This record gives sequence, structure tokens and C-alpha cells, in this order.
Amino acid sequence: MPRASQPHRSAVRRAAALPAAVLAASLALTACGGETTSGTAGATADKTAGTRSVTDANGKQVTVPAAPKKVVTLSEPTLDAALTLGFKPVGATAGRGQHGVSTYLAGKAGGAEIVATVAEPDLEKLATLQPDLILVDETVGAKRVLDKLQGIAPTVLTAKLNEDWKKAFTATADALNKKPDAEKWLGRFDSEVATTKTALKGNAGAVTSVVRWQDGAPSIVGKGKGHVGASLAALGLQRPANQQGESAGHSEPVSLEKLDTIDGDWLFFGTLGDKAAGQKAYEEAKKVPNFGQLKAEKQGHVVVIEGAAWNSAGGPIAAQTVLDNVKSALAR
Repeated sequence: MPRASQPHRSAVRRAAALPAAVLAASLALTACGGETTSGTAGATADKTAGTRSVTDANGKQVTVPAAPKKVVTLSEPTLDAALTLGFKPVGATAGRGQHGVSTYLAGKAGGAEIVATVAEPDLEKLATLQPDLILVDETVGAKRVLDKLQGIAPTVLTAKLNEDWKKAFTATADALNKKPDAEKWLGRFDSEVATTKTALKGNAGAVTSVVRWQDGAPSIVGKGKGHVGASLAALGLQRPANQQGESAGHSEPVSLEKLDTIDGDWLFFGTLGDKAAGQKAYEEAKKVPNFGQLKAEKQGHVVVIEGAAWNSAGGPIAAQTVLDNVKSALAR
């Protein structure tokens, strides 16, 4: 993840100078809600004030609107989850290496205004949207300014770094008062995973490699228990030796001298962008010495994907994209 140093500090200073009227209105909403009744599953409701209390990833109680109307999502997972649940956020974070929202979400995000990068939020721009709920997790730099975000609107930290994507999705849904909908979605997804696993037949247990091609070389992505690794594991697919275990970061570069380490029965190949960008990168990769010697390339088992979804920090739409791509390529 990019580090937020000087730009981050400048953003915090800008927050201190936010228009008084905007902050006052935001703080009034944050403070509303009065007393809440005790309940279960980390959420309680105050029907009189139209607010609820939810428990965030730090174990803190946050009073949020029972029916939020102007939601800002400051990470890919929270945007992905909100869109899945029928929300159209008014503000969002740019996708990794992109100017707008991640390409795999662009068609669904509509007119969401970009108010952050993965490194830091633009607090002044965010405040002008006058949101009634802000959702964030530890995959982005905005986690460092939770206190400033709370000064703008009720803010829920939905998940810690490397949290299971299903748990993160459910927590985001809880903040949006849509937890039952998320549980139904996950039930359908798990059923589709089971059906797809059965349909793999001759590809059952296939060694499946996942890489992002950038600056003329590959990087390993999708290790560990994120939406890629967990989905492939649930399908019973294996990974090359250097793609097992947890990742040291969001991606792990591989030198061209060790190109053979990314080989497998199947190779899912993309970039940080859409499928067209992935196809362009694939044409470049085929010119690299030894790429043509990969077993996956020789057998026609390189699958160009919309890398933005596979390389994202996770979410239900991203996981569904992974499942759809695997089903299309491997299921018989």
C-alpha cells in the first residue's frame, strides 16, 4: 500500500480548516440518536431518533443512521459491498493505480465523486458532500484519520487489515442495516461455488497461478485468505509453490529470471485495469524470453482477466468475478 506522509499531513491540516457550517451540521448528525437499547449481533436500534448503534472493528460503539441516504465509501471493499446491497455512494475512493473507481465497479458506481486515494482522503472535499455515513477499513490510509472523519459524519471502521472478505462484507452490511441481505447473498455465492467445484471435472485440483503484469514483469497476487485465495481454495484448486501461504504485501514481484515459478496448469493474467488492459499486457508478455516456454502458455491455458477485480482489496462483486472467470475457463 502506498505510504501517506506529507500529503497525509496536509489533508489533516485542511480538515482543521473545514467550513464551520459543514462541520457543525456533520457533528450534529454524529451526536444525534440519544439513548439506545441493548441488543445482539453488535447492533442496537433507537426507533425514535432513527439511529442504530453498531460495533466497529476496533470494538467501539458508533451511532449511525438506521436508513443512511448519503454514504461515502473510502475503500474498495466498502464500495463493493455497498453496491452489492443496492446503495449508490455519493463519494468513493479511486481504485489502485486508477483515477476513478476501480474499473470492475465503474459501471455500477454511477456518479460517485472521488474523494480519496488508497493513501489518503481529501477531507475538505469529502465534507462538502455532507454524508450521513462514512465507511472505511484498514486497507486504505484513511484509517489513520478516523477522528477527523468522525467530525464530518458517523464513521464505521468495518474491518481490520487482512480480514476475511466475507466477514468484512457482513460488517459493512450491518453498518448499512442490510445484514440479512448480505447473508442471503453469501448463501447463494457458497452454493454456486459448490456447483462450480463439481463442474471442474478434469480440472479438479488444477494448479492455478494468478499474476498481475506491470512494468514488463509479473507480480504474484491473490495469496492467503483474500477473495481470490479463499475462492480458489474453496473450489479445490491448488497454487504454485511460491503462491502458497500469506502474502508479504498486496503483491509480490517476480524477476524475469524466475518466470517459471509463475507457471501452472492454468495462469490467470491481468493488470490493475480492465480486461482490455490485460490483453495488451499479455501481448507484451508473449514477447518476453521464456514466457512461451510456460506450460500454461503452451497449452493455451492463459486466461486474460479483468485484473482490477482480482487485484482489488476484496468484496462480493470481486469474488463473484473470480468465480465467474474460473467457471468460464475450467468448468466442463
